[in-house]
Amino acid sequence: MTVSLTKRYSHKILTAEQLREKLGVPPRNEKAIMCHGVFDVVHPGHMRHLLYAKNKADILICSLTADKHITKGAHRPHVPQELRAANLAAYEMVDYVVIDPNAKPLTNIGIIQPDFFAKGFEYTASGMPAKTAEESAIVEAYGGQMIFTPGDIVYSSSTLINLTPPDIQYEKLQAVMETRDVTFDDLRSTLDGMQGKKIHVVGDTIIDCYTQCAMIGGQTKTPTMSVLFEQKQDFVGGAGIVAKHLRAAGGDVTFSTVLGDDDYKDFALEDLESAGIKMKAVVDGTRPTVNKNAIVVGSYRLLKVDTLDNRSISDQVLGEITAGIGSVDAEAVVYSDFRHGIFNRRTIPDFIAALPEGVYKVADSQVASRWGNITEFQGFDLITPNEREARFALGDQDSGIRPLASQLYDAAGCKLLMLKLGARGMLVCRNSNHESFDSFDVIDSFVDNLVDPVGAGDALLAYSTLAMVVNGKESQASILGAMAAACECEYDGNIPITTEAIHQKINAVEKRINFD
Repeated sequence: MTVSLTKRYSHKILTAEQLREKLGVPPRNEKAIMCHGVFDVVHPGHMRHLLYAKNKADILICSLTADKHITKGAHRPHVPQELRAANLAAYEMVDYVVIDPNAKPLTNIGIIQPDFFAKGFEYTASGMPAKTAEESAIVEAYGGQMIFTPGDIVYSSSTLINLTPPDIQYEKLQAVMETRDVTFDDLRSTLDGMQGKKIHVVGDTIIDCYTQCAMIGGQTKTPTMSVLFEQKQDFVGGAGIVAKHLRAAGGDVTFSTVLGDDDYKDFALEDLESAGIKMKAVVDGTRPTVNKNAIVVGSYRLLKVDTLDNRSISDQVLGEITAGIGSVDAEAVVYSDFRHGIFNRRTIPDFIAALPEGVYKVADSQVASRWGNITEFQGFDLITPNEREARFALGDQDSGIRPLASQLYDAAGCKLLMLKLGARGMLVCRNSNHESFDSFDVIDSFVDNLVDPVGAGDALLAYSTLAMVVNGKESQASILGAMAAACECEYDGNIPITTEAIHQKINAVEKRINFD
């Protein structure tokens, strides 16, 4: 792997305590000046500010705000703190960089005690703001001096960021892989190790139908559209396609579900069994097999007709499924909830109680438009909601992504949260110490040619689950899950992703990082 910025310039990136030990305290033979900011995108305004500061002292220290304290936008920062630090360290004029774990630079100023603390002129143009006054008080208390750069230098990067977010997914990945000690060969080895892993999927089967039509016209007397039937295609969806993704990845898959006593039951059983999935279907004659039929004209979905019964399964059906959970030899159990009767507040406690001891527990609740909540699956090893589902679960439409992930992690009591962010990739929350730099990983999307995003979350769930079963390495699981999601986006329809496709994606990403 090509040496990244973070590794090449790591010797310049220190903690405040390390820097104090290195520099000593004033008075010093060599004067030190400190600048502080977000530095999400470093532009000429920043450069002029830093050059001016460097001219005032021998040693230039750049302090930057940690990711967790950046709240200017829901999805900021665009550049993670490790890369922002490395970007600054790469400049010859910058001697040291500090990632500040605090919301304000006050503590670090007191620890490092720079001879000068530099601010942009915009912070005094209309009188000194309260935050700048706090900084000034600390600097002056130990005998330091505030310096304000000339008035034509304005160094906020928010305007540039809002115009075009930076495209640095490969740099972010390389930083995560180096931080977590992951190689591309590790990813390949984990991928190959998925063969034969025993996974039990429990959830709602959905038959997705696409009725292709051509537009004829409308009625003259009523607002009725008239379309000509051309063809109809049926696909197994819902938890069924999750099972198929797991099987395509090499898993030994058992699938427990509820089907109606109808033709779609026969279609689902034939399709899933032909894919090599062991079926444990409970037939409930009081409800239909869930069917969602989209009427498609050209490339537009004109109408969707759902045939379903969302009432809770009976105690008898619940007992049959939960008894089966304990009898299946599985290394992981995946609860795939589409809120069509199997999972609800009444049944979820029984499903949780039925989980065998020591099994890896996974929950995915794709229910943002209905009355479901991922936090009802308490204490699971892995949950994979998207942003909308997270906001729905917490009743929170305002928080930034990192606070949202932190709240959801704590509310669900999970061990690993992969918060899916669509085209922006995902945010991985690894532990409950949300103040720690070790708590989060940012994994961007690796889609090269977007065709259809449907099914990306299912592919991510399958490969992340299997990776965790193989070796429990969270970073490898999240990277492989992101690559599986990217592969799915490059196909038309929810097509089960094979390990061959993931190997090709790994090879392509490795070449991009190594500039091959």
